[in-house]
Amino acid sequence: MNNPFFENKGPFNINEILDKINTYSKIKHLNKNVSDVKDLVNATNKDITFFHSKKYESVAADTKALYCITTKQLSGVLPKNCEPIEVNNVLVSTAMITGMFYPDSVTDDFDSQTLNIEKTSFNNSVSHGQNILLGKNVKIGSNCSIGHNTIIESNVVVGDNCSIGSNVIIRNTLIKDNVSILDGCVIGKKGFGFFPNKNKNIRYPHIGIVIIEDNCEIGCGSTIDRGSLSNTIIGKNTFIDNQVHIAHNNKIGENCIIAGQVGFAGSSTLGNNVMIGGQAGISGHLKVGNNVKIGGGSGVIKSIPDNTKVMGYPSKDLKKFIKENK
Repeated sequence: MNNPFFENKGPFNINEILDKINTYSKIKHLNKNVSDVKDLVNATNKDITFFHSKKYESVAADTKALYCITTKQLSGVLPKNCEPIEVNNVLVSTAMITGMFYPDSVTDDFDSQTLNIEKTSFNNSVSHGQNILLGKNVKIGSNCSIGHNTIIESNVVVGDNCSIGSNVIIRNTLIKDNVSILDGCVIGKKGFGFFPNKNKNIRYPHIGIVIIEDNCEIGCGSTIDRGSLSNTIIGKNTFIDNQVHIAHNNKIGENCIIAGQVGFAGSSTLGNNVMIGGQAGISGHLKVGNNVKIGGGSGVIKSIPDNTKVMGYPSKDLKKFIKENK
């Protein structure tokens, strides 16, 4: 599910898309319309997707997409149903195409249509402090509370029995039941996605959302970025300590415990029952298995299999780490 809060300006004819990225690849179907831009897994036979790394070969081989932005070296992996569009820089081209479909997703300007909660229907149904602002199409379940100076911008859904602290900003987010978001959190802003350029950096549109499942707690001052083409997900019953940063597209499993000042780069996946000590760092595009324990201050730069304990930088098996540091 892409962001239901941004309007899709498509469909676009494939010729319009080729003109946008200034490429004229030899493709068979030049008059087809494209409905959306999606990742390899979620793309349908009406969509365009992208494939930029060998890490995703197995997923690319099964994609249902109609077209795929890729390189000449990777194009042979794609199935027959998906026509490759070969470019020099896959991610820049994909950013340009995403901007066509979702032009409002590139910037993150403040919501100018918010109202004080006292002027909304939630004034009497939600326990709240002072200076609470709500945007349009906000939904808040029963038995919820909101602290002082908090802003819930347009198109946010909050479930039942949720507690949202003071000085919190939430946008582009679906929050399930029994979730606590403590003071000072920022949830649903765009991620740190751009392409460096000497004259002007090129921003990557973020059309995903943040999904926080049931019974989670998000600690004070934590930041959770929305996804770029997929969603950032926090699994059920996961507790996150203070000042944790979770970048775009991360998938955190169920029953995880993440201590303070842990940082996640983008697009990594954590299994269930993962425990991470304070000030650890998780690099991007990794897979951390189920029941993994990562010691405080560790630097994880490779994927970790199930039922493993690691520590150190770069992180290594805990027994090996202890032996080397006696």
